[in-house]
Amino acid sequence: MKKSFVLSLMLMAVLAINAQDPNFYIYLCFGQSNMEGNARIQPQDKENIDPRFQTYQVVDCGENKAGQWRTAVPPLVRCNTGLTPVDYFGRTLVSALPKEIKVGVVVVAVGGCSIDLFDKDKYQEYIPKQAGWMQNMIKEYGGDAYKAFIDAAKAAQKDGVIKGILLHQGETNTADPQWPLNVRKVYNDILEQLNLEPNSIPLYAGEVVAADQKGQCAAHNGTVRALPSVIPMARVIPAYGCECGFDHLHFSAKGYRELGRRYGAAALSDLGY
Repeated sequence: MKKSFVLSLMLMAVLAINAQDPNFYIYLCFGQSNMEGNARIQPQDKENIDPRFQTYQVVDCGENKAGQWRTAVPPLVRCNTGLTPVDYFGRTLVSALPKEIKVGVVVVAVGGCSIDLFDKDKYQEYIPKQAGWMQNMIKEYGGDAYKAFIDAAKAAQKDGVIKGILLHQGETNTADPQWPLNVRKVYNDILEQLNLEPNSIPLYAGEVVAADQKGQCAAHNGTVRALPSVIPMARVIPAYGCECGFDHLHFSAKGYRELGRRYGAAALSDLGY
């Protein structure tokens, strides 16, 4: 057997091992406290999780080490975070998609943060001005939540195909008319840094606690609903009817489950299911 042919076979084997899996659908998730998950995780939330639903570990948490995929047993964000819409987003997808398809999520979120935390041109000025408790959360991401998000996304991208971005953020920017444009910039920056074509993947943006739940920031939902006017691939996930917690800022566990299912239904629709 000729040496060149052997080398070709070896190269093909290496490429096969390191190739993206087209049946591994990856979703990038970011935001503030409702994306972190504010409600306490209940026993039912840790049961019957299909191993086809995977999460990329962004930070070390006990035996779960950063840089690894694992079955998406909550908490998905950091060691002490709660139930997030992403939990039931992923469950919804794997329950409906063909068995050969896996779903992976990358989640970075910081309670109380402005959209500026995820703006590559603003975060360096933004972080030093924030309260100590927020800076401590950001330190868990090495002091740069945006870089941690992009680095994790790039690592995940080697294993599968990015199918969309989930956003839940806005309470801190309630009714800011510039928010949709700021989100557009962040969305465009993410795509550029991941070498994805402009407007090539959906952005699923969730509403905040709605007026029917007496949401303290419900006025922001009109601003969220403006996103499709500036981002053609934006999909708004309604929060009407999603139960909130006592503070009317965060969802209850029941509310997170329902909101997560709505994110999932929107993604399934885009996938043709």
